[in-house]
Amino acid sequence: MRIAEINRKTAETDIALSLNLDGTGAGVIDTGCGFLNHMLVLFAKHGRFDLSVKCAGDTDVDDHHTVEDIGICLGKAFTEALGDMRGLVRYGSKILPMDEALILSAVDISGRGKLVADLTIPTQKVGTFDTELVFEFFEAFVRHANMTLHIRGLAGENSHHIIEGTFKSVARSLREAVKIDPETAGEIPSTKGLL
Repeated sequence: MRIAEINRKTAETDIALSLNLDGTGAGVIDTGCGFLNHMLVLFAKHGRFDLSVKCAGDTDVDDHHTVEDIGICLGKAFTEALGDMRGLVRYGSKILPMDEALILSAVDISGRGKLVADLTIPTQKVGTFDTELVFEFFEAFVRHANMTLHIRGLAGENSHHIIEGTFKSVARSLREAVKIDPETAGEIPSTKGLL
């Protein structure tokens, strides 16, 4: 089973996170940030990852530490659950429509954490959520998951739709990339022999 449990406690957040890459999209999400809860539920469902997150954070300050630290924990969980990456498909991409928004994402489980995002979110907030935190989340995630992730906003006017489309698209790309390829089971998907 490709599963991981991450516990991380700082002066700003206390997080317990569990991940099963070969799940059904089930889980319980309680981050203390309603919009992030919504995005992670979508992420789990569209990736078919069983994901549980419990976070007590300093949201009385703002949501920044909570969002970034959950990104860190999720990235670490992916790294741990993927193990030595033998037989991994490694690459995944998805162009996903969300009403008027159209989002492209592409992932390479490369061993190198890099985010390249060309995504315009027209408002500073969705409800009480600071939309700039979308970038903080994915930056923290890829840095600790050791993945390259490209995100492109191809169309969109509604901030909620753009962000939701992004989380769904990335989840679908990851769902493809983390699959085990039966033709290459046991092999590292790199000419270097290591990821």
